[in-house]
Amino acid sequence: MSVKASGGSSVARPQLYQTVPFATIIQAEQQDRFLVGGELSELAGYFRSGTKLLEIADTITKNSDLIVSRAANRIFVGGSPMAYLEKPLEEPEAIQAKVTSTTQSQQARELGTASYVESGGGIFDGFRSLFSSSGGGPTPAGFRPINIARYGPRNMQKSLRDLSWMLRYLTYAIVAGDPNILVVNVRGLREVIENACSAEATLVALQGMRGACLGYFKGDPEASGIVADYFEIVINEFKAATPSNKLRQRSSIDQQGLQLPQSYFNAAERRPKFVMKPGLSSSEKQEVVKAAYRQIFERDITRAYSQSISYLESQVKNGDISMKEFARRLGKSPLYRKQFFEPFINSRALELAFRHFLGRGPSSREEVQKYFSIVSGGGLSKLIDALVDSQEYSDYFGEETVPYLRGLGQEAQECRNWGMQQDLLRYSAPFRKVPQFITTFAKYGQPLPDQHPYGSGNDPLEIQFGAIFQKETRNPNARPSPFGKDTKRLLIHQGPGINNQNSNPEAIGQSPGSLGRKVFRLEQVPSNNGESEGSNVQFAESSTQSIIRACYLQVFGCIPYEGERLSAAETKLENGEITVREFIRLLAKSDGVRKRYWTPLYVMKGVEYLHRRLLGRPTYGRQETNQYFDICAKQGFYALIDAIIDTKEYEQAFGEDTVPYERYLTPFGKQLQSLRPGTLAEDFGNTPKQLKTPRFVELGQVPDTRTEPEVEFRINQGVSVQREQTKIFKLTDLNDKPAVKNLVRAAYRQIFERDVEPYIVQDKFNSLESKLSNGEITVKEFIEGLGCSDVYIKEFYTPYPNTKVIELGTKHFLGRAPLNQQEIQKYNLILATEGIRGFIGAMVNGMEYLQAFNEDVVPYRRFPTLPAANFPNTQKLYNKQTKQDNEVVVPSFEPVKSRMDGTKMPLMGKAIADMKAQERQQSEKKPDFVELGRSFTKNSGSLLEESNSTSRQSAKIFRLNPGAKQSETELVLKAIYSQVMGISSQEVLQEYQCPELDKQLRQGKISVREFIKALASSDLYEQRFYLPYPSTKVVELLFRHLLGRTPSTEAEIQTYNKLLTEQGLKATVATIVDTSEYARFFGENVVPYQRVPYLPIGNYLGKTRD
Repeated sequence: MSVKASGGSSVARPQLYQTVPFATIIQAEQQDRFLVGGELSELAGYFRSGTKLLEIADTITKNSDLIVSRAANRIFVGGSPMAYLEKPLEEPEAIQAKVTSTTQSQQARELGTASYVESGGGIFDGFRSLFSSSGGGPTPAGFRPINIARYGPRNMQKSLRDLSWMLRYLTYAIVAGDPNILVVNVRGLREVIENACSAEATLVALQGMRGACLGYFKGDPEASGIVADYFEIVINEFKAATPSNKLRQRSSIDQQGLQLPQSYFNAAERRPKFVMKPGLSSSEKQEVVKAAYRQIFERDITRAYSQSISYLESQVKNGDISMKEFARRLGKSPLYRKQFFEPFINSRALELAFRHFLGRGPSSREEVQKYFSIVSGGGLSKLIDALVDSQEYSDYFGEETVPYLRGLGQEAQECRNWGMQQDLLRYSAPFRKVPQFITTFAKYGQPLPDQHPYGSGNDPLEIQFGAIFQKETRNPNARPSPFGKDTKRLLIHQGPGINNQNSNPEAIGQSPGSLGRKVFRLEQVPSNNGESEGSNVQFAESSTQSIIRACYLQVFGCIPYEGERLSAAETKLENGEITVREFIRLLAKSDGVRKRYWTPLYVMKGVEYLHRRLLGRPTYGRQETNQYFDICAKQGFYALIDAIIDTKEYEQAFGEDTVPYERYLTPFGKQLQSLRPGTLAEDFGNTPKQLKTPRFVELGQVPDTRTEPEVEFRINQGVSVQREQTKIFKLTDLNDKPAVKNLVRAAYRQIFERDVEPYIVQDKFNSLESKLSNGEITVKEFIEGLGCSDVYIKEFYTPYPNTKVIELGTKHFLGRAPLNQQEIQKYNLILATEGIRGFIGAMVNGMEYLQAFNEDVVPYRRFPTLPAANFPNTQKLYNKQTKQDNEVVVPSFEPVKSRMDGTKMPLMGKAIADMKAQERQQSEKKPDFVELGRSFTKNSGSLLEESNSTSRQSAKIFRLNPGAKQSETELVLKAIYSQVMGISSQEVLQEYQCPELDKQLRQGKISVREFIKALASSDLYEQRFYLPYPSTKVVELLFRHLLGRTPSTEAEIQTYNKLLTEQGLKATVATIVDTSEYARFFGENVVPYQRVPYLPIGNYLGKTRD
């Protein structure tokens, strides 16, 4: 006979009691809406009072024994109730010391002759309780005190326990903020207590507990009000009569339905029911329709999803169709079919339909089969009709009520579908694709595996035939595979697969070789007469000790202690008196093996261990384990050892002289062995990477512990004298005129790098000095005024390029050299757009200046010694005179020396001399910065920008006309090489010429434009200008050679720089030559020339600096 499972389901833990947050949020969740103002205020008030509620509960809990004792004193006479309260066990010493007194007091309680004095509460509280008759309310009629001697110690303990439970439920309700815990656990106790004790006495005790609790909150009116309100609920609920149970409606009247206590229904989540009545207003009808949407579609489709079925809404609101018909048509709508029928299989669609139209899940397997046949034969419409037209729908919802969820608290729940129904009624039900009810019902009817009482189960090892118990904690959906009596386990052979004993029984005794375990075999040493019996074998197999050690490892699993070793058996083995087989038998029957693998284990697990140790393989299945179990049950442990060692398989596999070894493994055991340390393959898993500590980290680590003086010494070592000699000038007192004068002179030395005497600058800085002395400006503003003066512009701005100006500016105003190229680019942009004054303002008003010098310190050299990140550049900048040379300490790019000295060329030398003469002429007329097109300040203070167009000379233009003479063609060729290759037009060296291009131009096959494109794309141009220079410089040279100008904007430079980097020189040359600008100025036959005189002065500035 097969045993079947009678019940049970998946685990589900729904919310049993209500709390303020849960009750508030569940209402909004049921209506698929956000929380409204009143609900949010309720939540906020609850969370604000959380600390207060916890303090109240903590105070009551700490004094619970006294509260219960004082309440019990009012209803019990003849002793003290404190002796019957549940208390923790005392220490053993205390118990022994008081055993005599405890026995006497126990006897006195049983006889009713004991008397007690209540402890705690103070003497005044004791007098108050003595003379107080009410203690918390009027004494009910019919109350009579109870004599403890007649009531009995056992009943006393039960009564005080019940009072403690009521007080504990009160604290639970206070913390939860909702009294439904009291409603569930207190209402209905009156009839129960009336049969055992007295209801009037219980009311008096509750009133006494209320009075005792309020005594702890006399100074806190809010806490007193909360405690009084909840005690009032407890007393009223106890007075109320027990409500009748709610019966679950059944299809047949004569069948008894499941019962649900009314108190549980009252304490359940408040789920409103919606009924469509003709007299409702339009807004109320709309709420009913929305409730139908929430039930059928599990969300309010009109609000969040802008979906509705308008024609059905109008019909149900006008009374043309009933709510029952409205629910039927919603279930048959395309929207319901798309969301709850088509994505699921029929079993899951059936479960969801039960939830939507009956408010529950399927009740039995027969019900699932009935409706499954309906949906399989007639589809969704037939299923909806069957559910809506059922008698259950009519009994619960009728024609006007919207279906609702009949979950926990609404009606009694069945046991067999408990877990699945709780999961189905959750909001996430549509997201579960797997049917739950049909699979669980099928498991209920499935017979349990035909297995031994100690059958397969959740064994922590890889032994699949360990014990199984029906009460084990496991997932019902992950049961182990059942093993029947005819099931045989698949094992892996430790050796060649062809020698498996199932397929090749003749090869059982063959050695596994290198594919299996190492085999230890004892070789007997023959005597002189050729006999081996009685001969000493101590020195065979290198040493018999290796055989003995292998036997211990195989049987014990380890090397045993000296006291566990069988010395006598070892001596017999060494003398050849017993075989290895008998030695193994003696070891297996020893106390050490019995303690390890038999006594602490259940029978079948011990059998499995010993079978592996002695026979070298796991058991095959039930037939084999049943035989061993019978031997163990009837004959015991030693008979089991003899049965295993005396088998024919042992004799064939090991014989008399071979130590047993592991011959077979289960797949899981093979996997476990492959994961042992030392057995992992090289390609298994991710190879751990050994992180190598960088060298700079190793050098930066301090090998020893250094004290603070040692650290200061190392910081100040080397050139610390120069650091200590640095003097900082700070303006602290305006009344100290000598100090102010020294500060001013220090500012001159910092900004102008020398002392500025009055007879040199005359009255240019008198105004700044007087303002500083009078406190009208700060030192920072004084420094900024010096930097913006005409003297500074003339000495440190006009003579130098922008990069040198930036370098000098950081030296004078920040006390250091530029940090990096990014800082140079940043200040270069400011200098080009805002001028020298904007550049100085950006430095002086920056965060670095404020952190280093603030408002009242003269800038100074900030990196005089190591360690400092910018020390090398600052050291080089400060160790030479400003006008010593024009070298830039932090250049924009590394300068590249030209292959030819241009100053030695005739034309270049003449041009340089002409330029020097022009500079001398202009210097006599106007300042240098006017020639450069920069703004300068007149005496009136207005800014002017002037240019000297008279110094510009027009460039000579070469054009190759059709039919030109040979001499004209040669002039054009020289002009092209001079313009593109940057060489003299008087003499073009042969190494810079392209004979093939010259020939094509002379014959008229190509134009000047094509000649220039080919020449600029040639290897000669690439080697001369492309390879030696950075990309930015190459773009500038291409513009000069092909368009006769320098780039006008940064955007233009970036565009062609990107093109040059990504596509190369040829693509860049082709792009420039094919531009409209080239066609406009040069066309097809004009040689490019320097167009600078005809461009705005801003671009001419870039050309003159080049």
